[in-house]
Amino acid sequence: CVMDVCVHPCTSYGGSMQSITMQLPVVLNKFFQPTEMASQDFFTRWKQLSSPQQEAQRIFKATTPMELEVTKAKLVGFGMAMLERVDPNPDNYVGAGIIQTKTLQIGCLLRLEPNLQAQMYRLTLRTSKESVSKRLCELLAEQF
Repeated sequence: CVMDVCVHPCTSYGGSMQSITMQLPVVLNKFFQPTEMASQDFFTRWKQLSSPQQEAQRIFKATTPMELEVTKAKLVGFGMAMLERVDPNPDNYVGAGIIQTKTLQIGCLLRLEPNLQAQMYRLTLRTSKESVSKRLCELLAEQF
């Protein structure tokens, strides 16, 4: 991964510039390196990434059954290291990872808070880069 991008590629076809919108099968989370950290380190870093530009949050209705192991498998498959016994609420999921690009390392922290009674989630991502927080939040919300 050279850098994070939020625009679609353009190509030259037939001698004139044409903008073609296409989804390439390369998504940002494919460049994740799972990162283990202790509870104190997680919350220290969480507080450091507290500016509004560093956080993306979504509250959404579950589209699939809210099963503990399935949810955990989705988060691990996404590229995050799942951190056990970090959150005071044992029902919450906490994860950490680093996105490696050619020029930067982007630290990523995640909290996923399920509400079983309402069948809803609150997903919060904090990263050192605004565009990455937003894109990862979009990608992850689609999984649940």
